Amino acid sequence: MTDSAPVDGQPSLPVPEPAAPRPPAVAPAAAQDAPEAPPARLWDRMREDPQYAPEHLALEAVRRLGPEAAQWAARARAERPGVPAEELVEQAVRKFVTRARLSGAVSGVAGLPGAVLDVGVLAWTQARMVLHIAAAHGVDPTHPDRATDLLVLQRVHKVAGTARLALGVAAGRERAGALFGSGGQTALGKVMIRLGVRLAQMAGVRAAKRVFAKVIPGAAIILGTWANSSATKDLAERSRQLYRSTGPADPAG
Repeated sequence: MTDSAPVDGQPSLPVPEPAAPRPPAVAPAAAQDAPEAPPARLWDRMREDPQYAPEHLALEAVRRLGPEAAQWAARARAERPGVPAEELVEQAVRKFVTRARLSGAVSGVAGLPGAVLDVGVLAWTQARMVLHIAAAHGVDPTHPDRATDLLVLQRVHKVAGTARLALGVAAGRERAGALFGSGGQTALGKVMIRLGVRLAQMAGVRAAKRVFAKVIPGAAIILGTWANSSATKDLAERSRQLYRSTGPADPAG
């Protein structure tokens, strides 16, 4: 505030200064803000606990990618009120199948670590797609139940009850690791093979030898592209069926 000049010996009165303009509202984080691949901390967690790698990935995907999927669906419906859920699903499937195909073509030439990286990125991309399909059908992609859905849809577990139990174990190990650190080191090669097999199972690459055949020069690009695209399309169809039956009849309405 500033003081006015005194008039006829009267004490000056405070004159309020003009209010500072409000800063513009901050828009929600854009879809591109979500990580394109598993973040480094998640890789560390999976490497330290490869047996529960799919569960760690599912938990982190819902935390990191669920809000992105929710924002995407809300934005699409705001821009086009009444847009059919299936149209949004088609957009998401095309986008993430393409990303899965490119993932197989780009990585895969760096031996065993490259193969493990490829299936990890593929499983992450697939989880992202599933959460977008859920959001398109009006199902909350940020709800913890989506982690259970991911493990069943990606055929890590056959039934939801087993998936929930495994997620509980993984979450407990995550908390214990944060408190006490890793419980010891295993030979790196053995860990990488175990981690690769578990992630390959999650990503839908049924024969793990297909993944590790990427170490063969020349076969890598063709095999990786085909396996990633096919597995992701199969997962998309299973996700459609699940959320079509469990989501609201008209999430856009």
